[in-house]
Amino acid sequence: MNLHALALARIEKGEGPVRVGLIGAGKFGSMFLNQVPTSPLEVTAIADLDPDRARAACKNVGWDEARIESVTFLEDGRELAARDDVDVVLEVTGSPPAGIAHARASIANGKHIIMVNVEADVLAGPLLAREAEAAGIVYSMAYGDQPALVCEIVDWARATGFEVVSAGKGTKYLPSYHASTPDTVWEHYGQTPEGAKKAGMNPQMFNSFLDGTKSGIEMTAIANATGLSPSPDGLGFPDVPTNELQNILIPSEDGGILHHKGQVEVVSSIFRDGSEMSNNLRWGVYAVFEAPNEYARACFAQYGLNTDPSGQYSSMYRPYHLIGLELGISALSAVLRNEPTGQTRDFISDVVSVAKRDLKQGEMLDGEGGYTVWGKAQPAAKSLQFGALPIGLAHGVKLSRDIKEGETVRWEDVSADESIEAVKTRRAMEQAFS
Repeated sequence: MNLHALALARIEKGEGPVRVGLIGAGKFGSMFLNQVPTSPLEVTAIADLDPDRARAACKNVGWDEARIESVTFLEDGRELAARDDVDVVLEVTGSPPAGIAHARASIANGKHIIMVNVEADVLAGPLLAREAEAAGIVYSMAYGDQPALVCEIVDWARATGFEVVSAGKGTKYLPSYHASTPDTVWEHYGQTPEGAKKAGMNPQMFNSFLDGTKSGIEMTAIANATGLSPSPDGLGFPDVPTNELQNILIPSEDGGILHHKGQVEVVSSIFRDGSEMSNNLRWGVYAVFEAPNEYARACFAQYGLNTDPSGQYSSMYRPYHLIGLELGISALSAVLRNEPTGQTRDFISDVVSVAKRDLKQGEMLDGEGGYTVWGKAQPAAKSLQFGALPIGLAHGVKLSRDIKEGETVRWEDVSADESIEAVKTRRAMEQAFS
């Protein structure tokens, strides 16, 4: 990796540091801001619905007043994307409609766009990436977040000559978590509602990590970037320690549990009885790959790789991810190398809305991490054939019929406003990739 050297060379040539515009100054954005004073890039503008909150975030991560005063603070991310002093835009809002609007504004203004907003990427990323490519700009996943890190391991394996059999991440999971709501989330994190509120923790956001939605979103992003795909039945969340990845996440005919080779899957960091697992991958990412011949199998053994009993399959994993602390890698890569750190390329997987409980006609859906639905990863072809409502648009829409617990919500079951840009963009993507 030569990004640091390239960044310093740019500065030495008098071109100045890479100039970043940040949209969204929450936890992820704050972690990125923390690294700015010691990295070879510069934040010139920050957009947030609450600019005072954004200023406070800069102060909280240790910025001095001079650095804070050098930044332009805005409310409108589209205005930020049009600025001449921005080379690359970081979209960190987490809102699918906002993410689509900001990506389109960045593309229109010739700015590279880093989509930390995975929710927007899985809703319409294949179409946005195609539009960015036509405009000659980089549309990229966010390094430090798990999808980009999985893509990096997959790319390493394929470039080396190994077939990737499975890839994904770890999380804490039990089947009962799918019914979790913002009212029940904190007991699973060892927090009290009062303590969480004091710490500024958003219960609906944290619940999306717990109820399976965020896992579905992230695996879908990986699938759409790599060509891997989920099982037709969705993610299974098997409880697999790191030393067993290459034994279990392989095809069933070889003694594993996979539906097919080339599958995305999330592994649980706890056993189904709720007990803790040593060597768990709760914060990390992995890929399982296959030796192409007997010589490679022998090399696996000679160089100490963990393999299955046949010696055919091995695994590589990273036990952690540092989210915003590593985000600068994406900004530098886009500007200095014109290269994404992972990029959506096709519509392989989708995230559909599944009822958490029996829902009644007239109820309003409240989206990711809420009280009504959770997001399940499915092959995109299956989602399109069924007419499933994507989780990114299952917010603020009214049900037109009763839905049973565990049932997938369809487009025809809600009154979606077809004039909204996010809805129109999603419809256009479905048409373009069907």
